[in-house]
Amino acid sequence: MFFKKTVDIPTKEQALPGRDEAIADSLSGKHFVTGHSILPPYAEHLSLAVFGLGCFWGAERKFWQLDNVYATAVGYAAGITPNPSYEEVCSGMTGHNEVVLVVYDKTECSYESLLKTFWESHNPTQGMSQGNDQGTQYRSGIYYFNDEQKSLAERSLQDYQQKLSSAGYGAITTEIKAASTFYYAEEYHQQYLAKNVNGYCGLGGTGVTCN
Repeated sequence: MFFKKTVDIPTKEQALPGRDEAIADSLSGKHFVTGHSILPPYAEHLSLAVFGLGCFWGAERKFWQLDNVYATAVGYAAGITPNPSYEEVCSGMTGHNEVVLVVYDKTECSYESLLKTFWESHNPTQGMSQGNDQGTQYRSGIYYFNDEQKSLAERSLQDYQQKLSSAGYGAITTEIKAASTFYYAEEYHQQYLAKNVNGYCGLGGTGVTCN
């Protein structure tokens, strides 16, 4: 069951029940690269962004490498099951996406720069897959926290669609939704590619830039 490949989001009735205990309760809370806390509360000058762009190991690395990003964390969002495990998310029966939480200094790092990294780091036209990874947890998604992020995300999608179309790509399948509960992934997933330098990364962009 846990490795069934599905491209359909389950209904609330079909979704796995999950659990009351939060995985975040067992995390060290310290970012392996920056040394900062990946857990709230955050200082007032810091803002949050959440993106889904395929396997979250490689996706997280793209964002922690940016200047003025305070911390990143991987987790699960945009689904149904409370406090899911990695195996449950991989089953396709939670509705969740593998996502990256980006904590950034809004006085030094713009949301537009995060969107640029998002679009250029994956192929947003592949539906419920990314590269060879297939399943609902690999879908492309932007999960906004306020109206400004929503507006910027929608505008960037329109702009990037024009560039992709000119390059021969099809329609963008990225979902843009209000951010829901972010469930932290297990400790071993956090900053995985910093801890495992030869670890798997299936992330690949189209080569089409936002500029």
